[in-house]
Amino acid sequence: MYEVEDQRIVDSLMEMARDSRQQGWWHTFGDIPYSVYIGLETDAESLRVYEPQLVTGLLQTRAYAEALVQGALPETSTAEIEKRVQVRMRRQERITAEHNPLRLWVVLDEAALRRVVGSRPVMREQLEHLIEMSQLPHVTVQVLPFEVGAHPGLNGQYAILEFADAADSSVVYLEGVTSDLYLEKAQDVQKYAVMYEHLRAQSLNVEASRQFISDMAKQYAD
Repeated sequence: MYEVEDQRIVDSLMEMARDSRQQGWWHTFGDIPYSVYIGLETDAESLRVYEPQLVTGLLQTRAYAEALVQGALPETSTAEIEKRVQVRMRRQERITAEHNPLRLWVVLDEAALRRVVGSRPVMREQLEHLIEMSQLPHVTVQVLPFEVGAHPGLNGQYAILEFADAADSSVVYLEGVTSDLYLEKAQDVQKYAVMYEHLRAQSLNVEASRQFISDMAKQYAD
């Protein structure tokens, strides 16, 4: 129909057609509000996240995730909470995958470490897990301390997804209560990327961040 004769383009289009008929693993869980994001995260090569209030989903323990969903969505049924937690745990397989794991860089505001989600034992387990995961070669965690003061991330959480295929543009993801926002324009992505560089520069370095998290975990043992 389109008179395409270049076999490389034909092969690429045919592969896209085959892929479009395949459903992702998350479809087995039924209606997931952020399924578009999960699809992007599954295909992404790297992910940069800034979290001002909580530990990012890919690094959460089950107990922390359960307490977080219960607190954030108080009118949600037990079955729905369990489904959301299961999806979150399944997403984390990208981090622990033996081949081609997701490269993850996380900047956590100090508030995310001090906000007690669930209980003090849950927080201690969560922070110890955070330290363990931060030692993976493809996972970087930095803490943005309160003493920094005003910074470019004050407007809230965001994530930047990048893909191995040069034809796929980077995407900025902004999570909302009733809907999410995906930014793909080059100038928008660039602006958020520059903001992220400032956040990384103002944060504690990797070793200092790990020590900071360790000290916080000990406080939750009291």
